[in-house]
Amino acid sequence: MARFSVPLLTLCLFVVTFSVNVQAPLYPAYVAASGLGAMAATVAFAAYVAGLLPTFIFLGGLSDRVGRRLPTICALLLGGGATLLLALSPGWPQLVIARVFLGVATGLVTTSGTAYMTELMGEAHARRAALMVTSATSLGFGGGALATGISLVVQGPSFAPISFWALIAAVPLLVMACLALPRIAMPQDKPMLRLPVFPIGSAPYGIAIALSWASTGMTIAMVPLLLDRQGLGGWSGAVIFLAVLGGLLCQPLAGRLTNPRALAVGLCLIPLGFAALLTGAITGSISLILLGTALTSASSYGFTYLSGLSQFSLLAPDDRARTTAGFFIYAYCGLCLPVVAAGALADWLGLAPAMAVFFCVQLACLASLVLYRRILRGDARQELV
Repeated sequence: MARFSVPLLTLCLFVVTFSVNVQAPLYPAYVAASGLGAMAATVAFAAYVAGLLPTFIFLGGLSDRVGRRLPTICALLLGGGATLLLALSPGWPQLVIARVFLGVATGLVTTSGTAYMTELMGEAHARRAALMVTSATSLGFGGGALATGISLVVQGPSFAPISFWALIAAVPLLVMACLALPRIAMPQDKPMLRLPVFPIGSAPYGIAIALSWASTGMTIAMVPLLLDRQGLGGWSGAVIFLAVLGGLLCQPLAGRLTNPRALAVGLCLIPLGFAALLTGAITGSISLILLGTALTSASSYGFTYLSGLSQFSLLAPDDRARTTAGFFIYAYCGLCLPVVAAGALADWLGLAPAMAVFFCVQLACLASLVLYRRILRGDARQELV
């Protein structure tokens, strides 16, 4: 079984994150059925963080106490259960509940999975283990939306597309397979509730991933609504998949760079990508929307994601699970919280103007982060003199 452990864990990470966005192309349909506005879609999307942040904050070290397998199995069951709920009882309230479950699932699997992958591959391959985790989760986040988009094209409008049932069928099989995974690190006698760790020197990476994932949150939650209103709803699944695929394709290149260099590239791509996305949204150009999505993805799930996760892990190698929780708190606050504010603005100003306001705030935050990094480098040079 040992030789299949890494592929099996990779598949588990993929399936859990696949479940997170598998319902994303249906957001316009859920909103239309509820009779609510753009705010409803963004609240449902951000309900994810209501399950995820408490998991990161209070259960980031759970896998150190109970082992890595149990949190992974729980995450699979929550992902499958949330999808089953939406398949059997579609609606906006059910979507909110499902997103909370999916947040808990993601919190469990990313903290335990990152530590478990490093243990399976060995400490000497910690950076490669981080690449495996980011690749599996990136493909999962985008693959779920793409699968549902294709399912809707093939079978027509439905609140229970084929992609839902494929995921539901896969979960019990993976749960049984997980029971055979080896125990590498024995459970430790530590408190069940352990707060996340934010290593010294990690703040620039954390702020960068928050700003980067904010663009992805806008793409996943707002762009499908915009496309639906422009008669381009069929592109939603492809756009959301591209929001992750671009970063996945960039991860091998990001892996060849040092973490500071990869971070610098990621910071440059954030404004370029959202500028193209915003221009496409205003002009109704699907080409510009796709280009902007690809560029923001290259940062969100490529250069910024890999450099940040790797740097957090390297800064606190003896407490990797809780350090990973700290990293993802930054990431998911960026993914969800700005989207809720933009959703409220969208009901007042319109979708495109709300995205424009978001972009202005994002530019101001990026400028502040770049200035902060330059100040840190200047202080470091003075200490060496």
